[in-house]
Amino acid sequence: MKESQIIIEKAREEGRTTLSEHESKTLLRQYGIPVVREVLAKDRKEFLKAVAEIGFPLVIKGCAPDLAHKTEQGLVRVDIRNEQEADAVFHDLLERMEGESRSLLVQEMVKGSRELVVGMTRDPQFGPCVMFGLGGIYTEILKDVSFRVAPLEERDALQMTREIRGRKILEGVRGMPPTDVEMLCRILITVGEIGLEHDAIKEIDINPLILSGAKPIAVDALVVLTESPPS
Repeated sequence: MKESQIIIEKAREEGRTTLSEHESKTLLRQYGIPVVREVLAKDRKEFLKAVAEIGFPLVIKGCAPDLAHKTEQGLVRVDIRNEQEADAVFHDLLERMEGESRSLLVQEMVKGSRELVVGMTRDPQFGPCVMFGLGGIYTEILKDVSFRVAPLEERDALQMTREIRGRKILEGVRGMPPTDVEMLCRILITVGEIGLEHDAIKEIDINPLILSGAKPIAVDALVVLTESPPS
């Protein structure tokens, strides 16, 4: 059984309809989607080891299957630059979280001023539909997105990148390099493939997908499962 299926089955057995951020990105990584380096820590010993492995500056987040809106709950800390700051964040985040499944996600800090969103939603009529647009805080504000029904070919993905109103963000602007469009198209195609391969996946939300230089990399992700196993 593929690791992606194992992750889904584990969530099913626990009666969950969402994967944790770490589980979601582990699943994406299995399909070759570029994901930020991170380590999941369940206690202080693992946390200190994770901090040493990732290195400063870093991002620390609360991580649990039921945490879909971490920023709104004050469970995300960015640009942590030394051990003293990391230790303070460790205690603060654990105090804010409840439940036995609480963990902390220690991530490398990916720098990039351009944020995109890639997603998949399962339509009752058309099946898996892939979405692409401007990400971060602009996703809900501008609603600048494009959709295609999976499976996608390269020309479909390329058209999606050209359809959004903010498409110039992908070009070389203000000293920033033009986006690796080939890699971006591969991500869009792959997200559609994941939806086609796993009927149990209802939604995929990669937001933001940050452009680190020319390369897109997923720094946050959420996978939502269907309410019950498909017949």
